[in-house]
Amino acid sequence: MARMAGKTAFITGAGNGMGRSHAVRLAEEGADIIAVDLPGDEPAASLAETARLVGELGRRVVVAPADVRDPAALQEAVDAGVADLGVIDVVVANAGIADNPGPAWTIADDVWNRSLDVNLTGVWNTVKAAVPAMPEDGGSVVVVSSTAGIKAVAGAAHYSASKTALVGLARTLANELGPRFIRVNVLHPGAVGTRMTLNPATMSRLRPDLENPTEDDVIPVLTRNHLLPVPWLDSRDVSNALLFLASDESRYITGTQLVVDAGLTQKVS
Repeated sequence: MARMAGKTAFITGAGNGMGRSHAVRLAEEGADIIAVDLPGDEPAASLAETARLVGELGRRVVVAPADVRDPAALQEAVDAGVADLGVIDVVVANAGIADNPGPAWTIADDVWNRSLDVNLTGVWNTVKAAVPAMPEDGGSVVVVSSTAGIKAVAGAAHYSASKTALVGLARTLANELGPRFIRVNVLHPGAVGTRMTLNPATMSRLRPDLENPTEDDVIPVLTRNHLLPVPWLDSRDVSNALLFLASDESRYITGTQLVVDAGLTQKVS
């Protein structure tokens, strides 16, 4: 299929996890990709793997190191991508971080500020850099939030605050960009089977009764959180929803929120 034929997508946090999945899924449908992730040797290797996967699909790809907290670096990434691929039709503001440091009043200032700087201001920086490179007659911005932007998460007030604030930002952007036929929507993924969910710290929090819990150990806990009897989503499940918001199939959908969470936010305790 070619639902994204002739389009270019700018994706932050594209080196691994959902970001890589989004890049590959859009490329499968014909999009060229500008893939951005943190500077450094390890992120560079991850971006190179994303680029390889996109290239194997016959699509063009430009990779660039940029921390979303650094507006100048994001602008350089946009400029490099546009120089090679032309206008940016789709912006996927995907980069984010998550942790659970404890009750709100115990969160250290630097931990709080880092979460908001990456998860909220980083999205703003991404939009500021990319929107001027979008066509004057249409496009799509997908802001990747979280179910934490809908439902409270005890022990992660900074994360919940940043992800909830993205909804307000996206609604405002939808109003401001609507006259240019640029749609702005929020995607709220639930628990996804990436290292953001399946890491030692999170698994220990989910199973404090075990010394070194494994993925198998947390399956029952995570499954109980959902209406559908699954412990987590595959990245591709989220990417399929993102593809819809990025493609012309959603051409009259803007200012809305799409939740992909196996029923987590609707589960009655």
